[in-house]
Parts: sequence; structure tokens; C-alpha cells
Amino acid sequence: MGDNKLVGRNYTTPDLLAKVTGRAKYAEDFRVDGMLYARLLLSPLPHARVRSIDTSAAEAMPGVRAILRASDLPAPADVVTDLGERIAANPKGEQALSDEPLYAGEPVLAVAAVDEETAAAAIEAIEIDFEPLPFVVDPLVTLRPDGPNARTDGNCWGRPAGEPSAPIDVQVMKWASADFGEVDEGTLPEGEHQDEWAFGDLEAGFRDSAVVLDETFSTANNQHHVLEPRSALAYWRNGKLYMHTGTQSTVQTVASIARWMRLDVEDVVLITEYTGGGFGSRATGAVICTVPAVLSQMTGSPVMMRVSREEEQYIGGIRPALHGRVKAGFASDGRLLALDLFVVGENSAYEPQGDASFAGNIVSLLYQPRAMRSRATTVLTNTPPRRAQSQPGGMQGITIMEPVVSKAARELGIDQVDIRRVNAPVSKAPFGPAFGNNRAYCTSAFLREALDLGVELFDWETRKARSGRRNGSKVRGSGVSVSTFVAGSTGFDGLFVIKPDGKMYVQSGVGNLGTESFSDVHRVAAEMMGLPWEKVEVAWGDTSQNLPWTCVSGGSQTTHAMTRAAHAAASDAIAKAQEIAARALGGSPASYRIADEGITNGTRSMTLAEVARRAVELGGRYDGHELPDDINEFTTRSATALAGQGLMGVARDAYSRDGTTFSFVAGFAEVEVDVETGNYHIVDYMAVGDSGTIIHPRSYGGQILGRSILGMGHALAQKTVYDQHYGLPLATRMYQSRPPTILDIPRNMKWEAVNLPDPESPVGAKGIGEPPVAAGAAAILNALSAALGDDMFRRSPVTLDNILMALEHGRPMQEPLTAHI
Repeated sequence: MGDNKLVGRNYTTPDLLAKVTGRAKYAEDFRVDGMLYARLLLSPLPHARVRSIDTSAAEAMPGVRAILRASDLPAPADVVTDLGERIAANPKGEQALSDEPLYAGEPVLAVAAVDEETAAAAIEAIEIDFEPLPFVVDPLVTLRPDGPNARTDGNCWGRPAGEPSAPIDVQVMKWASADFGEVDEGTLPEGEHQDEWAFGDLEAGFRDSAVVLDETFSTANNQHHVLEPRSALAYWRNGKLYMHTGTQSTVQTVASIARWMRLDVEDVVLITEYTGGGFGSRATGAVICTVPAVLSQMTGSPVMMRVSREEEQYIGGIRPALHGRVKAGFASDGRLLALDLFVVGENSAYEPQGDASFAGNIVSLLYQPRAMRSRATTVLTNTPPRRAQSQPGGMQGITIMEPVVSKAARELGIDQVDIRRVNAPVSKAPFGPAFGNNRAYCTSAFLREALDLGVELFDWETRKARSGRRNGSKVRGSGVSVSTFVAGSTGFDGLFVIKPDGKMYVQSGVGNLGTESFSDVHRVAAEMMGLPWEKVEVAWGDTSQNLPWTCVSGGSQTTHAMTRAAHAAASDAIAKAQEIAARALGGSPASYRIADEGITNGTRSMTLAEVARRAVELGGRYDGHELPDDINEFTTRSATALAGQGLMGVARDAYSRDGTTFSFVAGFAEVEVDVETGNYHIVDYMAVGDSGTIIHPRSYGGQILGRSILGMGHALAQKTVYDQHYGLPLATRMYQSRPPTILDIPRNMKWEAVNLPDPESPVGAKGIGEPPVAAGAAAILNALSAALGDDMFRRSPVTLDNILMALEHGRPMQEPLTAHI
């Protein structure tokens, strides 16, 4: 894009002043005349069926306006994709309320009243007779021959044999007693599994290996801990539903709400200008928002549902734990010759998450084994819904794999950076299963460059030299980790209008969940149109403001997808401006170029304000009265509403892309452990990213370090804890599974970026939100091993009691495979 004035520069984002002054309004901050308040009644049991409910006392209370049951909600609706494909609704999927709660804390009913105190009192007055049902919170327990099932009809999702296109349904999976022969020694059993793929000659790889390791490692279930809970305000006007709620994706959430409520998309207005984080847990909203929507229908009044922190701990969902067994064979130079990965994923009793299966894809890309087999199964438990959390599947797979790589390096006498460098993906590196003779591949990979940069900036050689050296009761260790995740999608729309006042009015359908992508991506269009940022107005967070079809803000795809869309829209506007200038001033359209708020061919010029006026005069495609055929119908409606106001830039990203887009991170950490107390702290941390062209450095740094901190929490302390006998959570408050605070992280964390453009995008940018997570977690785990030695822990997080017990006994003393401890 040439010399940039906007792209790659820091700036003041449009939301900053409102956030720092407290003027930013989140869902709970809105008020509407006549507003009622809703409260939820949660199940006290991990699995039960409602026999009867007596609401008479609650209904008789002054101020109670409505009581909502599961039977009052709209039935699940089918999904129709952009390609017209109909996906059947899953009648056993998660809904807002349930008469057969499948986890402790699942909402059973809701009450709407004139105030929250009355609603809460009404909840207390309701009498429910529950029939307790069998439950299980541990995946290996339900896989045993006589293990209980999470649902009355089974413990896993699957399809009938020989019917790969049939809808998924609940099935039963049990392993043989013999499969559990080594489980007490901490070795993950390898029983029946749901997914399997392989490539290469695995046996030959192990035969040719200088070192073969067979290791088991478990990651923890983790809360999302979003700052803003799933609160929502709903009301109806002229047949349209108006919804205020937090979501990661503004435009894409409209379709979810319409489906949940069985409405047309045009009859949903979503207001979500600010969202207090998501981390994957509400990529397209949360089904619980249907509670105030239906209560508002029932009462004819606006309804506010404020979700408490404890309720959020239940319904907010959690990252699924993975239990992994890795058999890996390495050549004498550290090259990974063979990899056999077996993973058991924990799931709730609701929709299956793909973390267990996707872990193999990520590991295959990051470490480039010559031969690999990946097997995975996902098991249902009576615990809260599993949802995507930053780097889903990738974070867990890398955390399982990284300690194996570090141990192999020590056994081979190879530097920790060198073993990762020799296995790092390069260029269009392949990943995942083979399809015939072909495998999928990434668009670009500059992980080796990231490692080299990190070695220099982190002073790796100096830190490595002091790893494992005792200084009194203290010992330091330095670790490195590599990480990757998908980082972009294609095919979305850009939309803006340059009006006769000379300003550019951008329509942004990107969610504002704290990443600043809602405005960052549009600086590409402003750059191409030669406009200073002061003359750009961004409309976001309100679907009544004519927003374009936009990607889901999840999976690190937004920066890549929407800079491409912005580039396409700007290219459309430039071509139109060139034609307008040629008609007005003479010459060929191609002789004109955009610069400094105008268009010129070197001798004749017009301002963009003049171009906008001429666009309105000419009409047709120039001002949006005629639109491209390939844009999404959502964009078509929005652009039609904006037609006639100026020069319109509107286009679908139809650029080619050879490969799948991934970003990479190399993380470097140094820890110091007190071997007398088991306490440890992170001395220093550095992350180096490979995610293409940097659009907004300050935002980029916040993402790469902020998500590294999320990963640190997984290494340090964050986990769920359940009573195995009663199936109830023992950590129901944020402080009991808190994320890292400023006291837990290094004072001077640093970041850097390779900043090499991705060749398969006209802008060269890729997302960065996900890869730092595993880098932050695994770098710390590897640093602990560098300080204390191998085989001191087999699961994360690693707490001081784990360290003390392991040091005393000379081996890991954690329960190796028990869930939720």
C-alpha cells in the first residue's frame, strides 16, 4: 500500500474518550420507561427433571408481572446458511431455560417484576419438586463400562454408522475395563474414539528416532471471566425486537437472535456499542438473552435481566479441558519424525465443541511431523456449557505438546529454541489430514523469524545459562514456546459513503469487544482514499445504522477479513471517483489517482467533496442506487438506505487466497521458584508475533500481551473445581478461579512483531488474538521445567503445593487424570 499515514500508526480510537470518562454505555446502563426486571431460578442439582412447580405464592406477590418457563420459549429453529443450505435445529441443544437441567446452575425459570428485590423474593417463593437423575462430571468415569451417563440417552454426540450426513444425536460410548490398565500410573487410556486421521509412515518414524517419548498431560477447564456478564435489555416497538446486550459480533448476532426468537432478520435491532469482553464465549451472542425478549412480549413492557457474577460463572460457559497422550519420536537433530496424539475432550451435556479434534490440526502445523496420527473423542459431562475460548483446541493441544518437545530437547542435548526452529513451519506449510495426495496448507509462516528475533531481544543465551542454578532457596528457569491459530476469513463486505462535506462515513459491522478492530480495519479504506482520520466518522454497534455484512469477531479473523473488505470497498470508490473525474475534467480514468482529499492526474484535479456531489448528480452505481450483485443481502438493505448521499464505496471481498490463514507467536519466559515454599513468580516475558502487516501497533501490543496473560492464568492458577460425589462446583466466585492480576505478571513485559505481510491478502494483515494464549501458558510451564527438571508435573495449572509435593517425592504428586481438581 506504499508509504502509509494511517496503517501501522497509533491513533486515538473513536471509543476511547467514552471509556475513560465512564460515558460508554453497556447493556446494564440503559433505562427505558416502565422497565421491569428479570431474575433467574437456577438448578441446585447437576442433573434432574422437574416433576412439578408451584408458582402460586410468587404470582400472588404485588409487583410480579410474569413467570417464564421453558415451555414458553420458541422452539429451536433450523439454520439457513448464506449458500441456502438448511441445517436442522438440534432439539437437544442448549436453550435459555430447561425442565431437565443438565448441570448445577442451569436456569429453570425466570420472573419479571417491578424491581429486582421483588423478582428475587418471588424466586424464593417458588417451590420446585426435582427428580434427581444420574450425573457425571469426569469424562473417564463415564467412559468406564459401568460409568453413569450425562444424559438419559448417552454420553457423547455422534451419527448413526454409515450415515455421515445424518444429524448428530446423543449416543453411548464405553471403554473396556482393560483399557484402564495404566490409568492409576497417570497414563491416558486409548479406547474407542470418534475422530481419526493420519499421514506418513508412523512405524518407520518411530523406528528411525533417536528419542521416543510417551507422555500424558492434562489441561484444565477454565472460566472466561468476561468483565461484562450476559445481561440484556429487551423491548418491542412496531413489531420489531430491540435488544441491548453484549456480544463479540454485531451483525452476525442479529441472525442468532432472529433464529432463537423465530423472527425475520429485518425485525431485530441490536444495540451493542460496547461489550465487556468475550474471549469466544459469545461470538454471536448468548441464548439467555431470549429470556427478557419473551418476558417483554408477555408483559408488554421493556425487561432488563441483569446477570450476577455467580450466574455468569454457570451460564457463561467454560473452555473444555483436554487430556492428551503423546507418543513422539525425534531424530538426533531434533526433527520430529513421528507423532501419535490421542485426546479426550471434556464437554457439557450440550452442543459438542471441536477442541479435541482441532488440537491435532494445530499440532500438525506447528511442529510439522513427517508422520502423524491424530485420534480424539469428546465426552459429555454434567458441567456448564463448553464454549470456544481464545485459541480453542489449539491452546490445549500446544500445552499438551510443548512439555514433550522441551523434554526431548534436554534428552538430545539440543537448545530449546533450536528444536522448535528445526520443526517450525515455513511458507505454505501443510497441516491436518491428507485428502488423497494433498493436504491443506497455510498462506504464510514466518515463525523462524519470530524465534530469531525473540532470541535476540530476550537475551536468550544469558538467561539459558543461568537456568537451573540455585541461589539459596531460589532457582530460575527460562522457557520458550511456539504457538499458532487460524487468523482470517474471506468473503465479507465493506461499505462507506464520502459525502459532499468531504468526510468519509464508514459503516462498521464489527463488534466492539475491546480489540479496537471495529475502527482499526477501516483505516485501510481511509488510507486508500487519501483522507486524514479526523475526517472519518465510524458508525458501529447499532444495526439500525445500516451496517454491512461482517465476519464473526472470533477466531482472530476480523483484522484479516475486514481489512480485505475495506480494501475492496475503497477500490470500488476509487474506480468510481476516477470515472467521475474523467467525465468532469477529461482524460482517461486510469490517469487519475487519489491523494490528499482529492483526485488528480497531475494537471487537473477535484476534491473528494466535489466528487461526492457529482456522484449524487450522476446517481446509479456512483451513489448506491445501483449495487453489486455479489454483496450480501444484509449489505444490500443497508446500502439501499444510504443511497443518494454521496460517493459510495461498497464491495464484497472477492480477492483470491491460496491457503488457510494462520498467525504465529513465539513466547519467552523466565521464572523464579522458591524450592522451600513452592512459590514462584514470572520474572520476565516476551512475545514475538508473526501476523502480517501491523494495522495499529498499540492495539496489537495490547492483544499479544493481554492474551499472553490469559495463557499465564492457565499455567498459574485458573481451573474449575467440582465435588465428584455430589457433582457440584466448589469454585463459584471469580476470586476462586481468578485470572492473573497486575501483581502476578512481569512488570516490564515486552512484545515485538516480524511485520512481514501475508502474501495472500491485498493488505497483508492477519489476526493476532489467539496464538499468544498457548505461548504464554506453555512458555511458563517450560520455564518451570528448566528450573526444576522434567517430570515434576503432568497437568496445568501448576500451583505451589504441586511443586512442593513433587520436590519432596521426586515425581508428580497431582492426581494425574481426575477432572476438576
